[in-house]
Amino acid sequence: MKLQLALDLVDIAGAKEVVAEVAEYIDVVEIGTPIVINEGLHAVKAIKDTFPSLTVLADLKIMDAGGYEVMKAVEAGADIVTVLGVSDDSTIKGAVEEAKKQNKEILVDLINVKDIKARAAEVDALGVDYICVHSGYDHQAEGKNSFDDLNAIKSVVKNAKTAIAGGIKLATLPEVIRANPDLVIVGGGITGEADMKAAAAEMKRLVSQA
Repeated sequence: MKLQLALDLVDIAGAKEVVAEVAEYIDVVEIGTPIVINEGLHAVKAIKDTFPSLTVLADLKIMDAGGYEVMKAVEAGADIVTVLGVSDDSTIKGAVEEAKKQNKEILVDLINVKDIKARAAEVDALGVDYICVHSGYDHQAEGKNSFDDLNAIKSVVKNAKTAIAGGIKLATLPEVIRANPDLVIVGGGITGEADMKAAAAEMKRLVSQA
């Protein structure tokens, strides 16, 4: 089980500061969609150049032109690129094809997918590397989480690894670990803590024991 740090509300300089603080405890660093919108793919390159040993995920939430957008993210240094599960199969196939060519990975985000189980099975058959259940900011504001969704997709996903994102904190981490995803994605549960290093260290300890 790996730990991914999601960075959303920082600029490049801020991202570097946060990652420097917790780099030894995380496996993957995610350049979130807000950073990509604010800073462009330069943010991906800046983090990969500064922390070459970390796996960098570019959260592009691709919805169209899968192959092209994956190519551009990989050029910037991304190891994993995200595509939306609600996008067309041809978009996901194009993304997977390009990623395989470059020896990189695709994570499909099931945010806003209505039939999680059915779509997870379809996406799994397209050769993606990770399938992620995700309670977005707006869902979290309504008190939703993804734990049930994770259990649902675990029952149908045969090839891809599974991931969970959205509102995960130290208090809820044991419940997440019980559902046994391959990748646990944490944002504010680390970046919102007064002592980010301590929070990341404890999360890494729990995840490593699973």
